[in-house]
Amino acid sequence: QVQLVESGGGLLQAGGSLRLSCLASRVTFRTIAMAWFRQAPGKEREFVAAINWNGGGTYYADSVKARFTCSRDNAKNTVYLQMNSLKPEDTAVYYCAARSIPYAVSTYRSRDYDYWGQGTQVTVSS
Repeated sequence: QVQLVESGGGLLQAGGSLRLSCLASRVTFRTIAMAWFRQAPGKEREFVAAINWNGGGTYYADSVKARFTCSRDNAKNTVYLQMNSLKPEDTAVYYCAARSIPYAVSTYRSRDYDYWGQGTQVTVSS
């Protein structure tokens, strides 16, 4: 069974930065697209960022564009989300997700992702 383990969440003040990591195991990581989603209390899960299997094709939700950067290191089976200029509205549980189809493109649709991590909490105070 594929495992995705997020880390790097925390509590910080507005304007700060965090880098989330997601380590994948039991999967041929270099062939699969990855994404980040988040869910705030009382809200539906929403797309944040996605990246293709080869590190290209990154794109972002409008709400995080120019502040967040998604990248991956296929040698380390890890995808990252660098978050800068954090705002209180970025407070959420952040999940990484993986597609199961090799070489499929990244998408913004949660239903396209078959594997999910347990999430890591990010709390931004004003």
